Amino acid sequence: MEEARLPAHLEVAGLIRLAQGLGGFGTVLQKGEKDAGTLVLLTTHSGKNTRLWERMPSLDGSRKFTCTREQDHENPREFDEYVAKRQHRDPDCWFVELDGVEVEKLLETPTR
Repeated sequence: MEEARLPAHLEVAGLIRLAQGLGGFGTVLQKGEKDAGTLVLLTTHSGKNTRLWERMPSLDGSRKFTCTREQDHENPREFDEYVAKRQHRDPDCWFVELDGVEVEKLLETPTR
């Protein structure tokens, strides 16, 4: 039996609030489908060490966020172009940026 999934817009709001609770902030770069949209997260700390995270299935059946791309500090434009292409290709997908020293801690808990 498949578990009910938290609507995407509520998960986004929760992640942003949790980032604020850690002293950081979050912003929606692109709104996706309100209830069933996929989340793509960008984590950064003052514009440095930016990473792109996507939810991937694990062997135990959970779906945890996995870093799928990191910004090259010598060529940040390449990363930005990749994100822009992804946004254009997938309009139902939410793109959310979380900025703060500890925001990646929010992605460590697997979900089903």
